[in-house]
Parts: sequence; C-alpha cells; structure tokens
Amino acid sequence: MDATVLDQLFKTIESRKGTDPSESYTAKLFSKGRGKIAQKVGEEGVECVIAALSEGNDKLTSESADLFYHLLVLWAEAGVAPEDVWNELAKREGISGLDEKASRPKD
Repeated sequence: MDATVLDQLFKTIESRKGTDPSESYTAKLFSKGRGKIAQKVGEEGVECVIAALSEGNDKLTSESADLFYHLLVLWAEAGVAPEDVWNELAKREGISGLDEKASRPKD
C-alpha cells in the first residue's frame, strides 16, 4: 500500500455526499456539517497523541488510520482535493522546515 490508498478512499468518501445518513457513517458526518467533521478530526488527533505516548504502535496505527479518514472527510466537505495537499507538500520538499515556516505570511 502507498499514498494512492488515500486517493481511493477520498473518491469513496466523495461518493457518499448526499446519500442517506442512516446507511453510511460518512454520509452521517456530511449531514452534520463541517463543524462536526472538524471536531472529529481534532478528537482523532488527540487519540493519536495518546496512543503515541502510552498505548503502543498498534493502537497508534489504528488511530492514525482514523485520523486520515476523518481528515479526508473534512477535505471533501471543504472542497480540498488530495492533489492540492500533495502539491503543497511537494512545494515544500527540500526546504528547511524553519525556512518554510518563516516564509509564510504573518497573521
């Protein structure tokens, strides 16, 4: 498996938009809106941290899969394609993380 599994999962997630929420967890998330989806991303991120610190690699792997899934749902809801993120990462490749962060516009 490689990153293409994320692209395939994203397509499946997008196909659930507008479907019956009683028949699909993904459709149920979409029906609850961006706020709920973002909340789930946050929850899964926290669960990844907890797993990394105290629950071992198997649990971290499982929680990471949950985090990726919920992040992909959020992207689909927001209209962000995985290619957009992959392209952003590619632009950053070979650039020091400190330099890249310093180059961002100040808020």
